[in-house]
Amino acid sequence: MAAMHDTASHAAFASGQECADFAAALMQARQTILPKRLGEPAPTLVQLAHILASAAHAPDHGQLLPWRFVQVPAAARPALAEAFGQALHERDALATPEQLAQAREKAFRSPVLLLVVVDLACGDPEIEAGERIVSAGCAVQNMLLMATALGFGSALTSGKALSSAPLRTLFGLDAGQQALCFVNIGTVVSPKRARVRPATAAYLDLLDVQAPPSLAP
Repeated sequence: MAAMHDTASHAAFASGQECADFAAALMQARQTILPKRLGEPAPTLVQLAHILASAAHAPDHGQLLPWRFVQVPAAARPALAEAFGQALHERDALATPEQLAQAREKAFRSPVLLLVVVDLACGDPEIEAGERIVSAGCAVQNMLLMATALGFGSALTSGKALSSAPLRTLFGLDAGQQALCFVNIGTVVSPKRARVRPATAAYLDLLDVQAPPSLAP
């Protein structure tokens, strides 16, 4: 009886207005805080474990687990900086020393840095790349929301370096794996004004299907 009561109580909470209000407030509180605005203290090991565990609740067609996260600790930041510098040099052999230094400096921003990797070839080949990337995006959003709930700022960063040979070599990515983005997490040291979000009408359409002509005589 106690187990049934606990299950019923959980279901009632999960579908209740209180939970909906909390979820809405959490989503509205989340905003992108660029890595240069993130500093110490970083999430504790326990807090980071909560953030990472939230990813496991993303939808995952076929239970492929087609994504993973690679944490870049402080000791590995110089290697990432070198990969960023090499990637820029490969794209632009005329890049100035200042531009190369700026590219390398990005590796040292934000206390927590995670590379999001999507496997486009693992498991069932009938599950298309788009579904795998959507699953990864949901996992990342879960993490961003959990970081927000714990009081931290976060941002996603990308760029041409993600597809470069130096970065792919550094992270040991094979041909079927794609570096999707970096997740940056830390304490907000320089707040910014929240941006205006689009109204629902800006991104919602209604399918309008014309009734087929009658075949009756």
